[in-house]
Amino acid sequence: MSKVRCNCCQIEISGFRVQCTDCTDFDLCLQCYSLGAEIGGHKRVHEYKLVSDYVVGAFELDTPWTLAEETMLLDAVEQYGFGNWEDVANHVEKRTAEECEDHYVTFFVSGSVGKVTIRPDAADAIKDHTCPNGGPLSPSITQPISPVDLSLPEQQELGYMPLRDDFEREHDNDAEILISSLANNYDDEDIDIAVKLSQVEKYRTRLKERERRKRLARGYNLLQSATSIGKQKSQTPKKRIHKEEREFQDKMKVFAQFHTLSEHETFLENIQKEKDLKERIQELLKYRKHGITKLDDIDVFEDEKYKRDKKKENKKKMGNITPLSKRSSMASKKAAVATEEKLDILIDEDELKDENNENIPKEACNMPGFDMLSDRERRLCSSIGMTYANYQTIKTCIIKDYLQRRQGIPIKIRYPSGLDKTHRRQIISFLTDNGWIGVT
Repeated sequence: MSKVRCNCCQIEISGFRVQCTDCTDFDLCLQCYSLGAEIGGHKRVHEYKLVSDYVVGAFELDTPWTLAEETMLLDAVEQYGFGNWEDVANHVEKRTAEECEDHYVTFFVSGSVGKVTIRPDAADAIKDHTCPNGGPLSPSITQPISPVDLSLPEQQELGYMPLRDDFEREHDNDAEILISSLANNYDDEDIDIAVKLSQVEKYRTRLKERERRKRLARGYNLLQSATSIGKQKSQTPKKRIHKEEREFQDKMKVFAQFHTLSEHETFLENIQKEKDLKERIQELLKYRKHGITKLDDIDVFEDEKYKRDKKKENKKKMGNITPLSKRSSMASKKAAVATEEKLDILIDEDELKDENNENIPKEACNMPGFDMLSDRERRLCSSIGMTYANYQTIKTCIIKDYLQRRQGIPIKIRYPSGLDKTHRRQIISFLTDNGWIGVT
């Protein structure tokens, strides 16, 4: 390898040198270049480039690192962080993770560079802000609770996540709403900051209560008890709970923290028993008000009451059928009186099977379909308050559906809108008794 001398100081140059690109065969050592040497036609403003006759490293090693590798090492540590040597080695490419770690620690941490750049008292600047009195970073808050040893089916049943030691639904599950919208703004006044701090304090209090309940559940093995109770409930048939009873049980949940499971169930049963007794007392007082003093007379009273209510209901329905013509008010009154007298005779326990022949009001004789019905069908229409034409339509639909069903044809029964279910059953029973259709 030929020797190169500095054109200014004539010293032999080893390693890197500065070569002028504007002048021919003009080299300077690094010291002369830094002093801005100018010789002959060379000016310090000329363009230049760094030249080296062989590869050298920044440090003297058996396997020297090139300047490019040193630069990539420093860039990688800055980008991926100290200690992430796998990614650092991938960035340097030609060095392993052990080599990168050893080289960086030896020369940039423990070496001369580290002694100059890293202050020995830097560790003393770290302060411990934790406090045992329940401060923001109190160990009593940050100390994790050991996960509960549960099987996978039990975890799924309770909604428990062991890696996070959380449940799908925690106690006071909406506590985070207090601080979810808080943010520090540059224009906040002292009162705004005080309000936000009070919200954070409330949130911390609710978190402490959540943690207290978790520890309490672990201390008394309530989680295991809950899973065993869930298994028992899954094996026993579920009792259908009405909406009112479910709402009442939800209101009584606040007392569950003072009871065991059996005590709480007994508590709910006793309250329900008290409610039933009060209703029974009110019912007996109602019977006493009507002069009933014996339990045997209750059934007779209820039957008579049902007949009276049914008679009033049918009279009310029949009153809605007004005559087609209102020529004479006197005739209308007489027709109404006749209709009421007829209803009093027709309505009995077998409402549809009364064979008594009563005169039909003259106004009803003018209604459509009157001539196409028998006397029994007319009495049926009068008793249920239905027009003759509407009865014929429903009768046709029932007979048609019955015949199609006998032939095995799938049908979808459709009746006129507004048809009462009780009236439909009465018509079907009437047609069955008179042989129009068979027993369905």
